[in-house]
Amino acid sequence: MTAVETGRARQTAPAVVSPDTPPNAPARLIAAMALAQFGAYLTILTPVVVTLSIRVAQIAPDNKTSALSTVLSVGALLALIGNPFFGAMSDRTTARMGRRRPWLIGGISVGFLGLLVVATGSAIPMLTLGWALAQLGVNATLSTLTALMPDQIPAHQRGRVGGILGLMTSVAILGGTSLAALLDGNTLLMFMVPAGIGLLTVLALVIVLKDRPATPGHFGRYTFKEFLRTFYVNPRRFPDFSWNLLSRFLLWMGLSCLTTYQAYLLIDRFGYTTDNVASGVLVATLITTAGLVLGSSVGGWLSDRTGLRKPFVLGAGLVIAVGLAITAFSGSYGVFLVAAAIFGLGEGVYLAVDLALATEVLPNPDDAAKDMGVLNIANALPQSLVPILAAPVLAIGAGTASNYRLLFLLGAVVAVAGSVLVRMVRGAR
Repeated sequence: MTAVETGRARQTAPAVVSPDTPPNAPARLIAAMALAQFGAYLTILTPVVVTLSIRVAQIAPDNKTSALSTVLSVGALLALIGNPFFGAMSDRTTARMGRRRPWLIGGISVGFLGLLVVATGSAIPMLTLGWALAQLGVNATLSTLTALMPDQIPAHQRGRVGGILGLMTSVAILGGTSLAALLDGNTLLMFMVPAGIGLLTVLALVIVLKDRPATPGHFGRYTFKEFLRTFYVNPRRFPDFSWNLLSRFLLWMGLSCLTTYQAYLLIDRFGYTTDNVASGVLVATLITTAGLVLGSSVGGWLSDRTGLRKPFVLGAGLVIAVGLAITAFSGSYGVFLVAAAIFGLGEGVYLAVDLALATEVLPNPDDAAKDMGVLNIANALPQSLVPILAAPVLAIGAGTASNYRLLFLLGAVVAVAGSVLVRMVRGAR
């Protein structure tokens, strides 16, 4: 059977435990993966959600939205390139310590150094350089972490494990905003404490992980032409993978609208300042996380129980859109918190189930890290595009309430489009 036929067979296999089902992954490994996922996202999402916005506003208060757009866009562009590249390198690594461990350790270490530059820089170009390094490094780790799902977790567990890993994203945001509020006023610690935790949790996974090197000669030479091919997926040959990629991209566009701009929404609409916005974001994140915990745990369990993926992704996208629409018209901080709870519920279901769905439509299991890295483009690219598209919208009238309304409504529209497109994935239920 060819690799493509094997991938198709995996796509159509029902998520039902049978006598031939492989044993469950060790609980210790799942716990270590979850902690590493938490640490890596704590490292990179704490700046995205709150501390980088504060730092940019401190350095360039008069043009904070355009300056933030510059910093985030450059970093996200490098993350876009780095995800599939580091994934392909991980697949091919023949080091004695394994093919995943070197990229887990090296990536988080470079991310740590990049955030040190961000924390100590005093000009926007320096922040941009540091953020670019941080994005490259942490995304090398994240692309490798994502590959551990098809590497280490049997298919019948992926919905539940995906729920746990998806939950770690919002737990990381909650932890990061809590640390930012606790360390408010100390710029160095606001960046470096989350980065230090990320480094330690990834090292803990490296100790637990039973990794193996790639077989020498199994892969062909990785050329620049091959790298460029990474960014193209033949939709005729791999239609399910292509539709899932597009669906994921649109849904992450919607998610990124709120995670990137909620701090500035609180400043420009509800009267917060750079001195107290971290506490406002923290309360909203607590509410979002409560919804996410419920959505992730129940959604992942029901998805594994029923063997269904697409209906949960579709429903999750619609709930995310409702949360964004309420945010768009929120006239008070209390209404914004209601929207955050709804948004978190939809995000929780989505993060749990879409990762499980993605592992069922990979073109080639031998290239799992590269292919999951390509899928991660759909997570990273919105971080670049949303600030670029949002900057001119928010610049009209200097970020008035109506401009934020338009931004979040656009996010709701693309989230609905992404959720509907998941119906085109034929190789999953």
